[in-house]
Amino acid sequence: MASSHGNIRPPGPAKGRGPGAFIVFEGGEGTGKTTQIHALKDWIEKTLGREVLVSFEPGGTALGKKIREMLLDPALPKMDARCEALLFAATRAEHVAQVLRPAVEAGKVVLCDRYWDASRAYQGAGRHLGFAAIDQLNVWGTRSFFPDRVFLFDLDPTKGLDRARERQNGKLDRLESESMKFHQDVRNAYLYLALSDPKRYRVLDASQSIDSLFALLTEDLAQCLSSNS
Repeated sequence: MASSHGNIRPPGPAKGRGPGAFIVFEGGEGTGKTTQIHALKDWIEKTLGREVLVSFEPGGTALGKKIREMLLDPALPKMDARCEALLFAATRAEHVAQVLRPAVEAGKVVLCDRYWDASRAYQGAGRHLGFAAIDQLNVWGTRSFFPDRVFLFDLDPTKGLDRARERQNGKLDRLESESMKFHQDVRNAYLYLALSDPKRYRVLDASQSIDSLFALLTEDLAQCLSSNS
């Protein structure tokens, strides 16, 4: 991944934003993020006694779900890359303002399926817009709302797309239907982002069993959330 993408290391989470925690799960298609998120919600609530909010992007709000339909509809004509990036940024701004920030400020543990890094990987790298442009949009749109931890589920895109097809009875959405080169660029961007900030990111081999992944996640979250309680 070329360094011309610009500065990709955000500052740490904003101080004084509340006693909650913001945990993000990233990765390409079919990596198993959603399965783990819902299992972790139950584990955090029962084992750690913390209140948990689960959300996702694009979406997470009524407006976001409408925008999601447009972004992922395979029947729509090809979308301009900048338009796509702006729509993702718009739904994220609403998501942070209405859901994510209030939950963290109220002390909840927020588990979010995709966030800012998805735009870096898909639009910044996949659409060749660069990280700098994506970061500028999102710093402004989210008022610099960064996650405490990012779990990156890494998987060969060929295997991930096969999983997605199986899960969706052979149907792929607009982004899933992109070329293999696009999906490989997305994977490479994610790995580059994780390498840039190892204190914030945890890279997980998503080809492991569900139980193995869950064990790694709970071990890391127990430490992360103990310092955040």
